[in-house]
Order: sequence, then C-alpha cells, then structure tokens
Amino acid sequence: MTAVAELLPGVRRVEQIMGMPIVVDVRDDDFDGAALDHVFAWFRWVDATFSTYKEENEISRLARGELALADACGEVRWVLARCDELREETRGFFDARASGRLDPSGLVKGWSVDLAAELLLHAGARNFAVSAAGDMLLSGRAVPELTWSVGIQHPLERLKVAAVVEANELAIATSGAYARGDHVIDPFSGRAPKGVLSVTVVGPELATADAYATAAYAMGPDFGPPWTARLERYEAMTILANGTVLSTGGFPAVSS
Repeated sequence: MTAVAELLPGVRRVEQIMGMPIVVDVRDDDFDGAALDHVFAWFRWVDATFSTYKEENEISRLARGELALADACGEVRWVLARCDELREETRGFFDARASGRLDPSGLVKGWSVDLAAELLLHAGARNFAVSAAGDMLLSGRAVPELTWSVGIQHPLERLKVAAVVEANELAIATSGAYARGDHVIDPFSGRAPKGVLSVTVVGPELATADAYATAAYAMGPDFGPPWTARLERYEAMTILANGTVLSTGGFPAVSS
C-alpha cells in the first residue's frame, strides 16, 4: 500500500479534527503542499468556533443565551441562517435544535469541506478529494485515473461496500447509525427512525447533501425515499432495514 501511494502524484495529508479524520488528497504534480497548512488551519478554526463541546465558543454561548445572534461572527450567523433554510426545505426533519440544544454540526462538517475546497482551488489545486469522516467532495480526477471511485460502506457489514460511485465533480454524504449509533433522530418523535439503515445523497455541495441525507434518514422508510425523489440537482440511495436498496434515477452507482 505504501509503495503504491508513493507513486501517486501530488500530496495527501490526514489530521484528526472535530473528532474525526479529515483527509485532503491532491493529485496535481505542481501543487505546493505547504498550502495545506492553511486548509487544516481552517478546519481547526471551524472546530474551535462551532464545537458544542467547547463551553466558551460562540455556539455554546448562543445555546446558553449568553450571546445575541446579532453579535456572533459572520460565519456563525450564515451557518445558522442556512440551518433555518434547510429546516424549511426538509419540512422540519433537518433541525439544528432537534436534540433540544443548539447544534449545527449536521451542516458545519459539509460546509467546512465546501470552503476548504475553495481554498484548494484558490491555491491552484484542480484534481483533489476532501473527506471528513467519509463524506467527500471531489474535484477533477483521481490522477492518473480518469475519475474518482468512492465506495459507500455497507451500514451493517463494516468490510462490505454497498455501492461504488465514480465521478469527477461531486459531493457525497451518507447518514445512518453506523459506528455512532442512533445519533440521528426524528425531531417530531424524538426517537431514531426505524426501518432504514442509511441514506446517501450526492450533488454539487457537501453541506446541502449532508443535510438532505440527515433529513431523509430521519424521515424513515415511508417518507424519506419519496422526498429524495423530488430533489433538484441531488440524487439519493436509501438502504432499508430489510435489505432493499432504493435509488433515484440519476444516482451514479456503478456497482455494488
């Protein structure tokens, strides 16, 4: 594995931030790896600003009523405004307050990756992938390959791939129990959904794809698949508890 990696062009870096592995894989020979310092500094700033485990940051102070939204930084105001928009779009199934406490983490991870990709593009990268705990944003191609190939982990069998997506410009997000257990809940019942194992959503933006995947998973098997079928610019694959796989017409799975 190491020998193969050494033959690949570009630079690859992994850091544990926000409680998860973040991987940046740039496949451009002429890319200056020093630019990744700025990218990972961005992720650390996001963690410091939005982590619900840091008692003195703006998110925690907002949650306790110690800070007015108007006095928060621009990034915090934007994220919370987008959370409100997504709550409307998803009929309330994506809700930054679903747990009873302000927690925009369901949007922040994808949003931080989207902006990290902008930093990479500004630094001259063209062919790269950014992964945060498996959710990915792809740009260009996986040089020397013509496309990126992304395996979507099976929700029950850790070593099995449920599907493979091949793409060049795409965001891919999956929501389900997986290793974190029942962390996604139906905001209306207060309980984890039954009958659905995972939902994968693909589209142009990781933040939106991640929020849509969370919402569709929370909707459960009766409402989630019909809702994803009506999305514009985003496609979805839902795996039900009985093993049935439901995909929208444009979902780019090439094998399973």
